[in-house]
Amino acid sequence: MRFPGFSHRAGVICRMAALLVLSVLAGCASSLSAQVTRYQQWPGDTVGAMYRIDASDAQKGNLQFSAYSDMVRAAIGATGMVEARGSAPPRFDISLEYGNPVSQVWVQRNPDPFYGGGYYGFNRRPFGWGYSPWYGWPYGPVPEQVQIDVFKNYLTVVIRDRTQDHREVYRATARNTSRGDNLTAVMPYLARAVFDHFPGRNGQVVDVKYDLPR
Repeated sequence: MRFPGFSHRAGVICRMAALLVLSVLAGCASSLSAQVTRYQQWPGDTVGAMYRIDASDAQKGNLQFSAYSDMVRAAIGATGMVEARGSAPPRFDISLEYGNPVSQVWVQRNPDPFYGGGYYGFNRRPFGWGYSPWYGWPYGPVPEQVQIDVFKNYLTVVIRDRTQDHREVYRATARNTSRGDNLTAVMPYLARAVFDHFPGRNGQVVDVKYDLPR
């Protein structure tokens, strides 16, 4: 026995299941994107020059700052500088600013045809009610606006030269947007982005992308 509309609905379910599988597979090969804005007047002959990462009053003794400083140290090799040890006076002082303020944005989402109206029967449309085997005649599902949280992760690195009256010689900010509160997870990539192709051009804005481990 064949039931009206059963084969149609079964086909829709199969297609949606296939799309779900594809989206899961795509998520396994994900990447992280960041935008970097940099300003620089980088001096010459800096290979081997010493630097020191300085903590602000609010950052002193902060374990999060200590962890992020280690991530910056791991990425700073591209500059040719080495970290000052003990009482050795550095040429460059480095400061860090970071955060991930959350904001709300509106996005468009298609309603799930399996819930909130079903396939058959009367469904509410923008201009009244109508009957349709696919969530409203003669149109398909009506997109809806939903509000979601977005975290704006950022890292700013400022380098000052003591031989030039502590003048700024490099300032770069790497930004990344995520749905989750995961600043620590993305910080190694932000640090890497800050020093990617160091020192770059003054006033440069570049987009970078890194593959995430599977």
